[in-house]
Amino acid sequence: MGRYVRWQIAVALLGIILLSALLAYSAYSFTNVIVPDHGGVFREGVAGSVQYINPLLCQYNEVDQDICALVFRGLMRLDEHGQDVPDLSDGPPQISPDGLTYTFHLQPGLQWQDGAPITADDVLFTVHMMQDPNFPGVPFLNELWRTVKAEKVDDLTIRFTLKQPFTPFLDYTTIGLMPRHLWHDIPAGQLLQSQLNTDPVGNGMFRVAEVSADHVRLEPNPRYSGDAPYLAAVEFRFYPDYPSLYEAFNRGEIDGISRLLPQDLAQAEARDDLQVFSAPLSGYVIVLLNLQNPNVPFLQDKAVRQALMYALDRQELIDEVLAGQGIVAHSLFMPYNWAYDPNVKQYTQDLDQARHLLDEAGYVDRDGDGIREKDGRPLRFILLSDDDPARQRMAQALSLAWKKIGVDAVPQAVTFTGLVSDFIFPREFEAAIVSWELSGDPDPYPLWHSSQATENGQNYTGWVNPRADKIMEEARFTHDQKQRKALYREFQEIFTEELPGLLLHHPVYTYGISSKVHGVTIGPLNQPSDRFRTIAQWYIATRRISLPEARARRKLITPSASTP
Repeated sequence: MGRYVRWQIAVALLGIILLSALLAYSAYSFTNVIVPDHGGVFREGVAGSVQYINPLLCQYNEVDQDICALVFRGLMRLDEHGQDVPDLSDGPPQISPDGLTYTFHLQPGLQWQDGAPITADDVLFTVHMMQDPNFPGVPFLNELWRTVKAEKVDDLTIRFTLKQPFTPFLDYTTIGLMPRHLWHDIPAGQLLQSQLNTDPVGNGMFRVAEVSADHVRLEPNPRYSGDAPYLAAVEFRFYPDYPSLYEAFNRGEIDGISRLLPQDLAQAEARDDLQVFSAPLSGYVIVLLNLQNPNVPFLQDKAVRQALMYALDRQELIDEVLAGQGIVAHSLFMPYNWAYDPNVKQYTQDLDQARHLLDEAGYVDRDGDGIREKDGRPLRFILLSDDDPARQRMAQALSLAWKKIGVDAVPQAVTFTGLVSDFIFPREFEAAIVSWELSGDPDPYPLWHSSQATENGQNYTGWVNPRADKIMEEARFTHDQKQRKALYREFQEIFTEELPGLLLHHPVYTYGISSKVHGVTIGPLNQPSDRFRTIAQWYIATRRISLPEARARRKLITPSASTP
């Protein structure tokens, strides 16, 4: 009897212990949550390799731009809507009523990663580099800054004086600063040769820790003035081309695919170990029409240009050629840009209207070969594209669409370098598919003003419209956004009526990132490097903390999150 009682007591005690453990575990589970922790290395694959980790030299190379975006900061930066907002500047600049003077105040206490203070001297030095006649960077920086007077007011204040009002000026203050104390003995003409281009000292969230032939490693900058990132390091790993990146992810070599191609998209979206993010990329893809080429005089006829546009089902082109990765472009301006007119004329496919326009203009297929002609000249032109497979497929699709209305567009693919240097720059083309990545102020002047139709300008179509010219000029001289919006509304009306180029779509940037990386969000992009805009919130490592502490931090994560 005694043993039986002792046995019952033992079972009861064991039950109490188990129940207590279960209650303790439940209490722990429901009063503790998983939050981001510091640690983890994020490895991203990029196409190409590093050349210059220098904010004044990175514009030619997308890999350089990615790294510079994390290592350097400027007075201002562009937000996701292309608006200029303060970065190193302590608030927006003071702009004089005449729009000629901009005064910036640096935030106090800012430091370079080596501990040296960031002062107005660094701003002055950076500007003087870009003003130098021997500056080896992109020409537009030199052309703009040599017209600007830069003055140091005090250690934290800099004043810029323009010769005439120029509303897009703030965009040029987003360029990263250079540390004067390290660069002051290096002439502008020797910028390309400096070792500092691969061993830089920056002021951004990350610092360069290692550079080799196959990768660059970045680590958090301990003197960064903003929130410290959770990631212990970011590594950019170099591959020869974009198709190689998806293969590298399959081999487990990388966690991020810097650009997912349309042909990989369906397979990528079906994976459980890969997150796919898509965001509109500021800019547009357009068929440039050479209005000054004597070999294709019919392109000067507005009726022909409108007929070409009416013949296209652009959404179908996006779906079939780009796997849906595009937004039909009805304007030069992005739909979320303040200058965009939602009531702008929108061309949808109308084959009857396209044929009617050509008939009315006297273009008729008289010999029955399927191609219209007028005065013995057939509606035939060469449609150039670069050798990107998607771009070639787009050229073929356009050719088929235009053949339905009696226009013969002959696709011809060349290398990207050849397209630019042999055809676009010298204006030795008839029609060409090109992509413009544009960020910041929506100013269309550089690409569409008649003054830019000269040899050194970028108005490659040769379009001349006096009213459009006047609008673009006036919009550059006023800071009143309502007035500028009204001007650009009229500009969009003129452009969509005249069609000096055939807008196809706004590009969509598609990014792949491992499911082990959390906290990733991507909004509209001014340029591909903007995918890192929220990298401070990305994390791989996690830890448990109490629920009250989590609420205090306001960074709650659902208890279902997994710990690596």
